[in-house]
Amino acid sequence: MAPDKGRGPDRLPDKIRVRLLDLYSSILELIDLRSFSNLWFWIALAVAWSSVSHWVLGVPYDMITRARRSGGQAQQDFEDITRVNVNRLLYITRVSGTWMLGFACFALSGLVILGFWYDVEFAQALFLLGFPMSMVFLLNLSTARRIDAEGCLGEALAKRLSRCRLYTQMIGMVSIFATALWGMLQNLSIGALG
Repeated sequence: MAPDKGRGPDRLPDKIRVRLLDLYSSILELIDLRSFSNLWFWIALAVAWSSVSHWVLGVPYDMITRARRSGGQAQQDFEDITRVNVNRLLYITRVSGTWMLGFACFALSGLVILGFWYDVEFAQALFLLGFPMSMVFLLNLSTARRIDAEGCLGEALAKRLSRCRLYTQMIGMVSIFATALWGMLQNLSIGALG
């Protein structure tokens, strides 16, 4: 009995099948979920930490330096935007802080289990990005509470936000260093040939 010559991927000519496999492997290489060997992960890590250290409590750092240097309207704008962001952050945590904490703990513990127990590299990468960011959020919340309690204005407010930025940058440096070490360890353990 002659084999059925129907349609399907097994019936394609060899040249077309090879081109489809090359296209498929190129797409998978582009969106590779092996995060630590992927350039996009490192770009995302750098952009995340750069933007977090620039925006202190939602206030751009150049606004802080301009208010210190110029005073006047720049100082008033700086105090207003800080007041708005502090009140907004405190309101959000009062209203839904418990839910946010529960969800964050659930997500981070899920990433720890997936990443370090089941060896899912994508979950490891997300945890190494998400855990330090949660520490920065707690730092911002603490700073917002102090600003609200003390009623900081002027130079005291600028110092408080500059100190928060310094601590954020310190957390970022430790986080990037730890992520780079873990990424190198993962890449070395997998090997150059896969």
